[in-house]
Amino acid sequence: MPMTDRPWEARIVTLLPEAFPGVLGLSLTGRALSAGLWRLSTIDLRAFGEGRHRNVDDTPAGGGAGMVLRPDVVDRALAQAAEGTDRAQWPVVYLSPRGAPFDQRTARRLAACRGVTLLCGRFEGVDQRVLDAWQVEEISLGDFVLTGGEIAAQALIDATVRLIPRVLGNEASTVDESFSDHLLEHPQYTRPATWSGRDIPDILLSGHHGRIADWRRDMAERLTRERRPDLWRAWRGSRGLDPDEDREL
Repeated sequence: MPMTDRPWEARIVTLLPEAFPGVLGLSLTGRALSAGLWRLSTIDLRAFGEGRHRNVDDTPAGGGAGMVLRPDVVDRALAQAAEGTDRAQWPVVYLSPRGAPFDQRTARRLAACRGVTLLCGRFEGVDQRVLDAWQVEEISLGDFVLTGGEIAAQALIDATVRLIPRVLGNEASTVDESFSDHLLEHPQYTRPATWSGRDIPDILLSGHHGRIADWRRDMAERLTRERRPDLWRAWRGSRGLDPDEDREL
């Protein structure tokens, strides 16, 4: 947990504050939220809008379709979100399809901070000047475009909060899962031993923990090699192996 008396906190700058906590208020993350293991607050971007109608956007400079969130409006919202935070331990993130890919390493880094401020975009995006002024980190969930950043923010928070001690209840759950070691997770099985003509692999019922561990590692390597060549190369490179050479599994 971050080295602070206060729990880890997510502050969300959004035009849709009613979208939160959403799924984050359910199941394990919801129970952890109620138990005070982490905090969530929203900053309504509309409250900082201009004029009687609280306008938050304007037409893009240079022409083009859509609207762009104004820098002065976003700046005021980020200033409120920054109250009482230490920027060295409290990154500001803009959920954007042009950002760096979000991965497990990023989730671990954010979980080690005291909190994070997430800026949820709408329309065509955010004026670049306010992103530069606040040194905002741009993060993408993938090579696709959503109507806004709220769903992406919830996914990022879920992946991060589950790494906070006591949220899952079983710390071992985060050790062997996908991406924890550049590998996808091995297949999982449970009772009944035979279902629809399909059996649990015998090795998993053998009680031989060493052989089970070897089988799981072999399966994780096989799946990663077949489905995610990029992760497979990273795994080989992390072990001093030539990422471009391969071996049959």
